[in-house]
Amino acid sequence: MSDMNQVIDQMPHEVYESLKLAVELGKWADGTPLTETQKEQSMQAVILYQARRLKQTDHLTVGSDGELNHKSKAELKKQFNPDVIAQFNNKNM
Repeated sequence: MSDMNQVIDQMPHEVYESLKLAVELGKWADGTPLTETQKEQSMQAVILYQARRLKQTDHLTVGSDGELNHKSKAELKKQFNPDVIAQFNNKNM
């Protein structure tokens, strides 16, 4: 595992973005589909990069401690709707 940590620590952000996109789309930038092994290994690299380098606190991301960040429904509502200016009621429309 220390070899993988070293790879992640030295990985340029552009490589991370490329791997992340490949995992999301299921194919490389040239259109070649990822094999199951490539998907699995790329996803592991993306998760490790996020945990070690990005220090994410978003819902359902891996934190630097290796634990999944999980927010309650109330926390998510507060995060995505902090300053409601107006709400419209469609009953009379």
